[in-house]
Amino acid sequence: MPPLKSNFQPVSGMSIPRFAGMATFMRLPYVDSIAEASNKIDIGIIGVPFDTGTSNRPGTRHGPRQLRDLSTMIRPTHPRSGVSPFQLMNCADLGDCPVNPMDIMESLDLITAFYSTVVQQGTMPLTAGGDHLISYPILRALAADGPVGMVHFDAHTDMNDIYFGGSKFTHGTPFRRAIEDGYLDPKRVIQIGIRGTKYDVTDFDWALDQGVRIIEIEEFFERGVASVMAEARELMGDQPTYASFDIDSIDPAFAPGTGTPEIGGFTTFQAQQLVRELEGLNLIGADLVEVSPPFDPSGGTAWVGVSIMFELLCVLAASRDSQRK
Repeated sequence: MPPLKSNFQPVSGMSIPRFAGMATFMRLPYVDSIAEASNKIDIGIIGVPFDTGTSNRPGTRHGPRQLRDLSTMIRPTHPRSGVSPFQLMNCADLGDCPVNPMDIMESLDLITAFYSTVVQQGTMPLTAGGDHLISYPILRALAADGPVGMVHFDAHTDMNDIYFGGSKFTHGTPFRRAIEDGYLDPKRVIQIGIRGTKYDVTDFDWALDQGVRIIEIEEFFERGVASVMAEARELMGDQPTYASFDIDSIDPAFAPGTGTPEIGGFTTFQAQQLVRELEGLNLIGADLVEVSPPFDPSGGTAWVGVSIMFELLCVLAASRDSQRK
């Protein structure tokens, strides 16, 4: 077997201005067919332009495109740790996952099939949504061999049962379905930042009955990042863990471009700190969801989103690197 080529690298802003050229995630090469790539892709960044599961304000189908555009501002080295994920891992933009905006169930199948191919190639996915329903078909692919744990940052539990009398697949139901179908181990699920008005408390009650750990925003502010994330790491242990970050976990003063904003959330720096504390976990993938460009055409929310994606990429790269050793 011939040796692998050197890792892909982002286009440098010192050689081509960051406002120029075709937009790809973090200016990485675009790989159309992962199976035919000249060298193995360790981490693939994927867009899922889907918002058919949205219950109120749509627009997240446009998230991946705006996130790509704003991601050209990302430089290759982490400001605190000094980690360069593109040196540790071979990363690429794998394009957008196919979806059918007219058919939720077909879209779920298309997403699972796409991610199953990614997993079969030994690639770890980092996803840009899209509404939060996309996490369900992604988990269906990643947890095909058994349930995994999850660290979930959100204003909402997404543990509802049905919407509008019978819709079981919406952006408010993905993790209930994932637990019911055996893709998430509820005793290894922690949800951080939950807040906002509720329809009722049935989602809380059901999740708590399954063993899910819910940390509402008041507890988060009382305890702080270090304490909360120490608990998260203890719950996850050394078992496979997925990370899901809803942009509405951040206060809308910093990230207004989302469909279901809730006041009283994380600052952007707290969000960075939370993701950095995922270091050391056995991560199998991550997503950043619910950026809705129509509600922030300036791109400010998307810039927050891709900044969090870079934080996620750094901890994914470190996790994958430790798995090799």
